Amino acid sequence: MYQIDKQAKGGLYDENITPSYVFDLDRLRERVEAVRAGIKRDGTKICFNVKANPFLVEVLKDQADYFEVCSPGEFHVCEKGEIPMEQVVVSGVYKAPLDVARFIGEHEGKSVFTAESFGQLQVLNLCAKMQGRQIRVLLRLTSGNQFGMEFEELKECISRQKEYENIKILGIQYYSGTQKKDLSKIKEELQMLDDFCEELKREYGFSTEVLEYGPGLSVPYFEKDEEEDLDRTLADLNDLLDGLGFSGTVVLEMGRFLTAYCGSYYTSIVEIKRHGDQNYCIVDGGIHHLNYYGQAMGMRIPHYTHLPQEPDFEAPEQIWDVCGCLCTTSDVLMRQIPMQNPRPGDLLIFERAGAYSVTEGISLFLSHDLPKVYFYSEEMGMELVREREGTCQWNMRTGEDETDGADD
Repeated sequence: MYQIDKQAKGGLYDENITPSYVFDLDRLRERVEAVRAGIKRDGTKICFNVKANPFLVEVLKDQADYFEVCSPGEFHVCEKGEIPMEQVVVSGVYKAPLDVARFIGEHEGKSVFTAESFGQLQVLNLCAKMQGRQIRVLLRLTSGNQFGMEFEELKECISRQKEYENIKILGIQYYSGTQKKDLSKIKEELQMLDDFCEELKREYGFSTEVLEYGPGLSVPYFEKDEEEDLDRTLADLNDLLDGLGFSGTVVLEMGRFLTAYCGSYYTSIVEIKRHGDQNYCIVDGGIHHLNYYGQAMGMRIPHYTHLPQEPDFEAPEQIWDVCGCLCTTSDVLMRQIPMQNPRPGDLLIFERAGAYSVTEGISLFLSHDLPKVYFYSEEMGMELVREREGTCQWNMRTGEDETDGADD
């Protein structure tokens, strides 16, 4: 647990630090190193799913082998972070031709692209041809939703690969979902992919070079969840990978599993009240900033810390509901939790918030400000990387006099 620096006067916390996210870079690097050490199969790479936390792209520049992006905005994050384009995988169920053409033209077609349909493969080939480039492509296999292609459509793409002179088909991408709490589903999926690669070899003479697979390993977000045994989980996953007949490169696509533990969300108690028999803590944050996969109306208790400004260790514990600042009854972060004498100004620190919350919340609702974002490491201490920023500008009409000042 890291501490927010106390202010000089009175040792009280500055109210302006919250709401905020704090990402512990030391803990992130330790996590990635542990995953790398635990996955020993030769030819296995790690792909960071940028949507889990775009702020961490630059931090992982020298630790992840690939970075998967699913939008032009995420691609730009990698551009700004100076990620080598050979390490960027352009995914997404929709790829606008103009965006694809820019990605290829401005970066010499160095990125890897995924094709989610036969039509998308044609668009990729056309864009590459117009730019005079050959690009590398992974064909996405569906897991039964709107993403990717069914087996027969994907096989048709393989059977007609000679028609696409500007495309080099590397292999297959597959992802079926997150928070898999045991490896039985992963074992089943890897066996299916192994068999399918063999089928492609047998029927079409196609040698799969790359298998990009998202295992969807789980993170125990809530106090009643069984804690992970990281070494055991990684060893079991490594055994499954070692058991594959497939001998090419396996790229493990990970987001939540890498980043969840490195982040905390800080919010301040701004008011306490009692209605009948129920105690309420109102905080300056809310569900527009904090989202745990599987949470529902605050009924499951995440890992958290109550950090009072003036601790009263003699006070009895009482039961509280913690509610956010949004004008909706659904803005409940926790229900029926014990706390000792919470007061306005106290901090509540929500742990394991390093994945998705920073981008997934309903940030524009009620035009509240975006929270601050801090990096923390033992070497540098706290570093502010995003100032608190208003959102009302995106919730109203932009007039002719409200330009970005480009012509000034």
